[in-house]
Amino acid sequence: MSTFDNHTVLVTGGTGGQGASHVRAFHAAGANVVIGDIDATRGAVLAEELGERARFVRLDVTDERSWDAAVAAGEEAFGAITVLVNNAGVQNPAALIESTDRRTWDRILDINLTGTFLGIKAAAPALRRAGGGAIVNIASTSGIGGTAHYAPYVASKWAVRGLTQTAALELGRDNIRVNAIHPGVIATPFITEPAAGSDAPISDFYSPEPFAVPRLGEPGDVTRLLLFVASPESSFITGGEYVVDGGLLLGPALKDQAA
Repeated sequence: MSTFDNHTVLVTGGTGGQGASHVRAFHAAGANVVIGDIDATRGAVLAEELGERARFVRLDVTDERSWDAAVAAGEEAFGAITVLVNNAGVQNPAALIESTDRRTWDRILDINLTGTFLGIKAAAPALRRAGGGAIVNIASTSGIGGTAHYAPYVASKWAVRGLTQTAALELGRDNIRVNAIHPGVIATPFITEPAAGSDAPISDFYSPEPFAVPRLGEPGDVTRLLLFVASPESSFITGGEYVVDGGLLLGPALKDQAA
């Protein structure tokens, strides 16, 4: 029996670099997967690739009605939803706070923070109907330490930490666990390609050379942890924060010749 047999997992941002990795892994572990994304073309392609036990639903995470429709579609297709992965997120163009447009601020927080809030709000009744389950919010190491030029993104991810802990307290007695994962610099287009309106990608601001594990992360590094945190094997874990960053937050590692 696979870990997620008879489970239904809704992943937002499910066609992106990390999201598609998560979707494929849950599906391979036996889950029914609901791929939530605004990109209908890529969503349909991914669902067709996976075939049985996969459905695409167009989901705008900033729209409460879109959330309600996505949850209802997942339940109609597969029955009770037992796992929600709030993975959808965007970054702002690199800019000093004083040069950041208010519309940019609003958009980043609307997707990264309000989208996560609405996801918890919409999915909690469904998980309760299922008898319990797990919500995992994909945050960022930028939600643990400040990052210059990315104030809207940083603020949104710091707020997701508090939202995660509050939801864990509110939903624990319903057998619903809520945790957060904080990826570091992961080699996906989100990191390696410039955000809209930006000249440089986030990866240009980081060299992995000083990391304790001197490489960029891969989507699978995050996915493997996600599957554990979302699984029944972690039934006593809630309100937790899990960093996947190769040691970025530790500070620079000494070179061999200097040690």
